[in-house]
Amino acid sequence: MKVKAGVLEKANVFGIKEVEIKDPGPNEVLIKTKAVGICGSDVHYYVEGRIGPYIVNEPLILGHETAGEVAKVGKNVTHLKEGDRVALEPGVPCGCTDFVKRGLYNLCPSIEFFATPPIHGTFAEYFVHDANFAFKLPDNVSFEEGAMCEPLSVGIHANRQGSVGLGSRVLITGAGPIGLVNVLCARAAGAGVIAVVETHKNRLSMAKECGATHSIETFDRKEQLEQVHAITDGTGFDVVIECSGAGPAAQMAVEALKPGGTLVFVGLFSQLEVPMDLNAITQKELTFKGVFRYRNTYPTAIDLISSKQIDVKPLITKRFPWEQVKDAMDCAHKEASSQIKVMTEW
Repeated sequence: MKVKAGVLEKANVFGIKEVEIKDPGPNEVLIKTKAVGICGSDVHYYVEGRIGPYIVNEPLILGHETAGEVAKVGKNVTHLKEGDRVALEPGVPCGCTDFVKRGLYNLCPSIEFFATPPIHGTFAEYFVHDANFAFKLPDNVSFEEGAMCEPLSVGIHANRQGSVGLGSRVLITGAGPIGLVNVLCARAAGAGVIAVVETHKNRLSMAKECGATHSIETFDRKEQLEQVHAITDGTGFDVVIECSGAGPAAQMAVEALKPGGTLVFVGLFSQLEVPMDLNAITQKELTFKGVFRYRNTYPTAIDLISSKQIDVKPLITKRFPWEQVKDAMDCAHKEASSQIKVMTEW
């Protein structure tokens, strides 16, 4: 079956091409694409042709934040039918490995993730996906909201890693799309204080709309820590969720945490070595946790949106028809400081 797709040939060479897709296997579904959000990783591939060890060596269909309609089901699929509206979890492990058995499938080396070379993504009219990773959407959840389940899942997983709960005092460093979904999740989890470190005015405004109770609008470390002291009455935060990928933010987080606190790393660092106060980490008995995508989050994401506990719609700041997918990608790249989530629609 031939379909049109948004294909990255190499860095900065991206456009709509005709590609061949396979028929769904026994445990797969054919999806008619309806909405795809543009992620920072899509932009990295577009501009640089790589992210760390993942290099675009041959044409790659981008896109992984996706919702669509079931067009055809494999013979073994019983929980879905043609016409169902679904959100698609983009990472699928291949085989029943030890990680899968323990429920840590996102850490499995065998995982295949949309738009991560050499696995094609979802900027296409149709695509095939494992039916176990297609989640039916309630009638009151739109395709756009279904696509937003992907970034929202990062926030759910990060808040779970930090054990954010009722009354937690949480500091989130960075208020880009991932920082903002962490604000939404912290509020939904019942956090009492949600402070955000960010200097972009529009992102701070959005953070407050999402539920942030305090803002720290400086990158000066001394001033940051003075505000941390004022916000927490000198006790420090229970949890810091680091979403900026900036070394100084990680260093500040160690000082901002109270003894026994947890630092959750979400952002990827451009510098591989980040100086940190190891004595403070030891003496305060801090816990460090990483976040690699997410696991077991899509049903929760859908429930949070359907129940109106979380509203992701304000994060969608610009929309493009899918035929203008290159313009959408350029917008996400060139207007990164003013846009939160750029969405393409079919």
